[in-house]
Amino acid sequence: MKNIFDIARLCLCDDSIEGKLKWTHLAWQQFERGELCFESSDSPMAIDQVRFPPRPILMSPRHMPKRSFNTSEGKTAFFHAIAHIEFIAISLAWDMLYRFRDMPESFYKDWLMVAEEEAQHFSMIREHLVSRGSDYGDLPAHGGLWEHALQTAEDLLARLAVVPRCMEARGLDATPVMVEKFKSIGDATSAAILEKILNDEIGHVELGTKWFRFECERQTLAPDKKYIELIGHYEMGKPKGPFNREMRIMAGFSEAELDWLEK
Repeated sequence: MKNIFDIARLCLCDDSIEGKLKWTHLAWQQFERGELCFESSDSPMAIDQVRFPPRPILMSPRHMPKRSFNTSEGKTAFFHAIAHIEFIAISLAWDMLYRFRDMPESFYKDWLMVAEEEAQHFSMIREHLVSRGSDYGDLPAHGGLWEHALQTAEDLLARLAVVPRCMEARGLDATPVMVEKFKSIGDATSAAILEKILNDEIGHVELGTKWFRFECERQTLAPDKKYIELIGHYEMGKPKGPFNREMRIMAGFSEAELDWLEK
């Protein structure tokens, strides 16, 4: 099994945590050994064939239990939520790679790297959860994260705008605040985990920007204008601030995009 698209399909169709991690690490190891083939010989399966584990139970945000961050239970719930985000992010990266064909080979290599890093993030957070006496799946989780993939399954520009350049970019705003909060209460371990994730996520958003601009150029579209149009079209609503302007610039956001967000 050395074709990237064959492995992607197996990973996306696997409904177990261990399976998604196994296929991701296998693909990355084969890539590092120069054994992976990036030739597309079939058409992508329908996105409704993608599978996930039966747990955690998925709920709408308004039905998620409210827990105080000042309690041990609240901190556990926080890391369970982060674990869920990172777990879904594995499939988001794989689906980006799998679904959109006829791109340069470097596109597929970039999103394979993202999938591998998201898998590492998930395993790191899961280990932290276990150290707190819990595990991924023990609590309910946000049910809407994968919906963005479903909404954008037919449009690469929309997927790039909505997933890395909107959903994931929000982490650049929120995570530094949480890092400082954990440092302030003397929890260096939690702060270090979040800092590691944050540093990688800057690169993920930057890749979203890189390929968004590549595809805009290929379609002779103005990237800033198209980004604003797509966010509105998919009813995301303008993302709410405050925004970490410095980190978003590092991740490739233009001054015009940031001015629109902050207006």
